[in-house]
Amino acid sequence: MPAWNTKNIAHLLSRTLFGYSKQNLQAAQGYSSFADLIDLAILQDAPQPSAPNAWVNTVPAASQTTSGETGTWYREFNYWWFNLMHKQGLAMREKMVLFLHNHFANERDKVVYPQNMYAQNALFRKYALGNFKQLVKDISKDPAMLIYLDGNNSRGSVPNENYARELLELFTMGIGNYTETDVKQAAKVLSGWQVSGLKATFVPARWYTEASVTVLGKTAKFDMDTLVDHIFTQKATAEFICRKLYKEFVYYKPNEAFITEMATVFRANNFEMKPLLKFLFSSEEFYTAAYIGAKIKNPTELMVGASKLLELAAPDYINMYELSKVLQMQLFQPPDVAGWPGQREWISSTTYSYRGGFTDSLITGKRYNGVNVTGKLSAVAYAQTFQNSENAVEFVDDVLALFLQFPVTPKKKAFLLETLLGGTIVKNWSTYTPGANVSLQQFFKAVMRLPEFQLC
Repeated sequence: MPAWNTKNIAHLLSRTLFGYSKQNLQAAQGYSSFADLIDLAILQDAPQPSAPNAWVNTVPAASQTTSGETGTWYREFNYWWFNLMHKQGLAMREKMVLFLHNHFANERDKVVYPQNMYAQNALFRKYALGNFKQLVKDISKDPAMLIYLDGNNSRGSVPNENYARELLELFTMGIGNYTETDVKQAAKVLSGWQVSGLKATFVPARWYTEASVTVLGKTAKFDMDTLVDHIFTQKATAEFICRKLYKEFVYYKPNEAFITEMATVFRANNFEMKPLLKFLFSSEEFYTAAYIGAKIKNPTELMVGASKLLELAAPDYINMYELSKVLQMQLFQPPDVAGWPGQREWISSTTYSYRGGFTDSLITGKRYNGVNVTGKLSAVAYAQTFQNSENAVEFVDDVLALFLQFPVTPKKKAFLLETLLGGTIVKNWSTYTPGANVSLQQFFKAVMRLPEFQLC
């Protein structure tokens, strides 16, 4: 097992949660081992949350788009999910829901109705720590997916190949592990489903009529479930999914030897996510020093995480929603079926500036466009929650230890101390002096604008 210390605990939280607060870190340190922290907190099960509003059960209708209701509902949906992320405690379920949303990427512009996207989101939440193979079976007949990848009304006589292709290429196996013939034959098997409102129904008359088809070397009268079962017998499948998990939670360059170990655990546990994640987060590999602070935060991690870090009781979810579009990670609107590529793609000369503008807004109370935000930081009150708030040097150390996974240079630390002091000397520093609030605001803004703050 990895060493039970603050650095490793913080690393685990930074990767499995959307950021964490000082209280989250202290709560995690209250466990006696990684085994307990992972079993009893990180991978804990929780009841399904209440729906964002009654519209989730409303039958989709064209009038909802023309009246603008769908746009309003998508906003509520985003705010609702941001709130779940913000209040997740030490449980990683919502992080897994986002992983699955990106893995089985669907775009709201094509699905159109938030009711269908909500049902899919609930499906991801149901299986976030559950059986991945069963999730693939269920997502294959999910109304949003059927609409997005044109499975809706696909007939066995003239099947649409879009979902079959992405099922093999992006969702289970990866390029190079199947043929064009496999795609064409699988498309026949996956035909016959038709979406009506909130539900999808199998229509036998629309299914393929052949006595059998051959997919991935096996000839049978496959149905959707047996086809997925067969896909999961392929060696490439477990490895492909484990590689995606590794790249998301560990490092963007996969260690193929460790991927093989993960795949063995995944298959041995019948594709249950919880044992696989426990193996991953308990491994020495996960805590490799070179991987700590080596992941660029995605915009959702940045925005929700910064709000948690500053202990904002009521973050401005409207602010997050508006900035998510500017930062190129609007929930329910990935760029395409492959999802958000992540890592270096998150940072550009434009998005880096807006990232700093967002964290500034939590401190100044003003968005980048000058609009007031709710949940503004009370800088003095927050600073005084730190044990060494009245000792400038130790306070800077404490803040950097909490805010950053990646260490700063002595030169940067000296600059931050100078920013905090605001012209006074170390021995005169106190959070109770008249100018302390302004100095603290400048200090926190400077820390959160560091390149190192973009890493987790």
